[in-house]
Amino acid sequence: MKDALMDRLKIFLHREDNSTLVGVPASQEQIAKAQQRLNVNFHEDYVHFIRTFGGAYAGLAVYAFSNGSSLGNETVVDLTLSFREQFKEHPFAEVLQTSYVISMDGSGDPIIINQSGKVFICYHDTGEIQFIADSFEVLIEENFGEW
Repeated sequence: MKDALMDRLKIFLHREDNSTLVGVPASQEQIAKAQQRLNVNFHEDYVHFIRTFGGAYAGLAVYAFSNGSSLGNETVVDLTLSFREQFKEHPFAEVLQTSYVISMDGSGDPIIINQSGKVFICYHDTGEIQFIADSFEVLIEENFGEW
């Protein structure tokens, strides 16, 4: 991720009044175990983010392993496995098998990153999958605004 974006995120997330929005940075061991369990490779921008902030709010909740307390306790592994099971009969089930869930929208629809690093949303009510960003970095740039 670009240094300028990471600097903006650091300033925002390390403000005292935002302490519930930032988690504990992910370890390389946690990342390796999760990738093996999910049979995916996390994109380098996502890894950079979670190694710096853990699960944190950046215009949307970004889940990792230890999230900011306002995000909840679900990990990227929990969310991915849960959505894979929940949506195994949906048209996008195959895409979920090779992707990982990093967030959800306000309706509980999973936001995923596929193996090429592209970001999509899977609509559970229609069974549709929609492209939303070229990368994790673009997703954050488009959604993050300091308050």
